[in-house]
Amino acid sequence: MKIYEGGRSLDGAVVTVDDQPLNPRFDLKKFSPAGFEWTYEGDGPRQLALAILADHLGDPTRALALTERFMIEVVAELDNAWRLTSEEIDAALT
Repeated sequence: MKIYEGGRSLDGAVVTVDDQPLNPRFDLKKFSPAGFEWTYEGDGPRQLALAILADHLGDPTRALALTERFMIEVVAELDNAWRLTSEEIDAALT
């Protein structure tokens, strides 16, 4: 089970997966050159949704297809500091 966590520091938004920095996956699509955000709908949350899904699913095509819905239903609703498990992501996708 993977654990995704996000919080804010003096350097801005920080997101990890299993305590390692989460790859923003700009190689798939660059929604936000500034990187990750959450708690609202927009480009930063869209980048986070894509990065989480690409890492979790291991399928870039499926991750891109599900990004918008996951951003609206999950990422935009996250608190300022948050934690998501693989199981919670699977549940949100069903």
